[in-house]
Amino acid sequence: MADTDGGFEFFGVTADKGIRAWGADRKSVFRQAALGLWSLMVDPMTVECRSMVPVVVEAGDQEALLVAWLNELLYLYEAKDFIGGDCAAQSLTDTRLVAELRGERVEKRRHVTLGHVKAVTYHRLRIGPTTTGWEAQVVVDV
Repeated sequence: MADTDGGFEFFGVTADKGIRAWGADRKSVFRQAALGLWSLMVDPMTVECRSMVPVVVEAGDQEALLVAWLNELLYLYEAKDFIGGDCAAQSLTDTRLVAELRGERVEKRRHVTLGHVKAVTYHRLRIGPTTTGWEAQVVVDV
């Protein structure tokens, strides 16, 4: 699923990593944030979209929803050995996200591990509209 007007980048935070994600709308931002998180953990070039996992996440507001979303992806990686290669939001409100993840089970011999993410934090968290679309910023504990 190409996202021609979105992307992500990393920014430095003392002892942590920051992810800045942008896109045309909030769905794009949530997707780009997921791609950024996965890129901190595993080389994305080694991940194949072999299976689909449905995800439903709820939180009190859109900022908390972004943190809950990324922490759910981290949980699936740590507890279920699932690494995503792409995702798509089916529906998104300020407090609820229904999405499909596409990826596969982690295979240590094939997936190149790039780093360990402990948790997604509320430090420097923000999400909102810009003049060109939407942007989010989140810090992860590494």
